[in-house]
Amino acid sequence: MATDPEQPSVSSIEKVGKSSGEIGGAEEPLLNGGTSSENYSVLAAILPFLFPAFGGLLYGYDIGATSCATISIESATTSGISWYNLNSVEIGLITSGSLYGALIGSVLAFNIADFLGRRRELILAALIYLVGALVTALAPDFVIMVIGRFIFGIGIGLAMHAAPMYIAETAPSKIRGRLISLKEFFIVLGMVAGYGIGSLLVDTVAGWRYMYGASTPLAVIMGIGMWWLPPSPRWILLSAIQGKGNLQELKETAVCCLCRLRGEAIGDSAPAQVEEILSELTFVGEEKEASLGEMFRGKCLKALTIGAGLVLFQQITGQPSVLYYAASIFQSAGFSAASDATRVSILLGLLKLIMTGTAVLVVDRLGRRPLLLGGVSGMVISLFLLGSYYLFLDDVPFVAVVALLLYVGCYQLSFGPIGWLMISEVFPLRLRGRGLSIAVLVNFGANAIVTFAFSPLKAWLGAGILFYAFGVIAVLSLVFIFFIVPETKGLTLEEIEAKCL
Repeated sequence: MATDPEQPSVSSIEKVGKSSGEIGGAEEPLLNGGTSSENYSVLAAILPFLFPAFGGLLYGYDIGATSCATISIESATTSGISWYNLNSVEIGLITSGSLYGALIGSVLAFNIADFLGRRRELILAALIYLVGALVTALAPDFVIMVIGRFIFGIGIGLAMHAAPMYIAETAPSKIRGRLISLKEFFIVLGMVAGYGIGSLLVDTVAGWRYMYGASTPLAVIMGIGMWWLPPSPRWILLSAIQGKGNLQELKETAVCCLCRLRGEAIGDSAPAQVEEILSELTFVGEEKEASLGEMFRGKCLKALTIGAGLVLFQQITGQPSVLYYAASIFQSAGFSAASDATRVSILLGLLKLIMTGTAVLVVDRLGRRPLLLGGVSGMVISLFLLGSYYLFLDDVPFVAVVALLLYVGCYQLSFGPIGWLMISEVFPLRLRGRGLSIAVLVNFGANAIVTFAFSPLKAWLGAGILFYAFGVIAVLSLVFIFFIVPETKGLTLEEIEAKCL
């Protein structure tokens, strides 16, 4: 059993009569940490994290498996199909089809998230994952395969939108950062699994079908698990204060859900915690229906700036481009594994796992800002080292290897897990569904732009200048983090809205 002493009391809410947006130096803090505690069982907290995290695992698996599937599908001897002779555009559609689908999924999430709720959105994502994987694996021709990739991508967009929301709203405050960051660990774990399974099946006849088909059991487990889990109590209470049902019945439902999420350790404190959350939500104005225009003013605009800014910098600091050069950098350094891009990917994937695991262990102790500032500072150094290697130090490949490993490690300490963590925390509850969908759309959109702009920019500027440009962008991201991004360690979601926005 663990307790969170920073959970606010209702009495502390009643001390202030202004909205959270008006909190300043002359005002009392809205939520100053009362005496009530948030009791929970660690075992009971695992499953509400695990099944949503399967959405991230499937996303990562798709990235890893696709890198091997494109090799398998182009082979005249092992593809098992007659339409293996694909051009670069067709291969690009297979590779990026899920990205296009994810963009559409993010747009869909904007409209359906608050209507469906977090749990049902994840059930829908699992169903779409399953359909997409089956259509892709059983595709009789190229067009059907691309459709399957697109469908799977819609599942990615929905899952990457709903999973961090569900985890954030159901996790105890004390371990919320650790659990949401652990979702990034699952993404990387999925990538490593995809690379590993793909490397085992790449020489098998029609191996690409098995690679994509292997994700179907995970989708089924995710769907069944989310069906079994309760809805988010905060989403239920949001519906209650917005008049979308009988208040007393919804409060009782929220109590039952909270008991299931916290386990026996919660004892008889669940009704008091539900009343506490309800009071906080009412006080900060969550009873009003969210409008589209409201997303772009006041504290909602600040939350959008923080969330969308982080995921934008997450992509435009060169993460896809640095990994593009991984195989050639290892090869120039004389590593035997360099001739095999899959082995290089597995090696980097293992490093990502280790560094993401480190971030998971320390995020709730050190905080979000120290990891972001420290990690991005390391990325700045590594990007300028990579640029210098391609311009001046091409006879010292050791510099490039160190810079590459430093970049990957620092990214997984900072932007990788903390970006997803922050966007799940900063948005006010009634705007969290729409706000997070915009942030996820920015993430996938920026990913697409960087991916497609990389080749022409490399041809125009050269690799060295391009990495210097990424380094300058990373410096700008440091300025953004230092002045804009707040520290949310140890705060409840309602305290974050009151104190940080």
